[in-house]
Amino acid sequence: MTKIKKVKLEKGYYLFKLEQVLSDKNISINKLMRDTNTDYKVIKRIINGDIVRIDITVLARLCDYLKCGITDIFEYIR
Repeated sequence: MTKIKKVKLEKGYYLFKLEQVLSDKNISINKLMRDTNTDYKVIKRIINGDIVRIDITVLARLCDYLKCGITDIFEYIR
């Protein structure tokens, strides 16, 4: 089952893929939260696509921990 959240915009959409990455790597939200010192609400907002802004330091922490790139976590498609 794909765990990617699609959020439509006027001229494109965002794909929020963090839940899929966590599933593929068999990492729980709680483990990610503890290991990266990231607030649970922040992680859930990224998973659900409920974010307006993202802190680049949080994004860097997640990418470093998950050994992935930004587009592995979320992506904008025109």
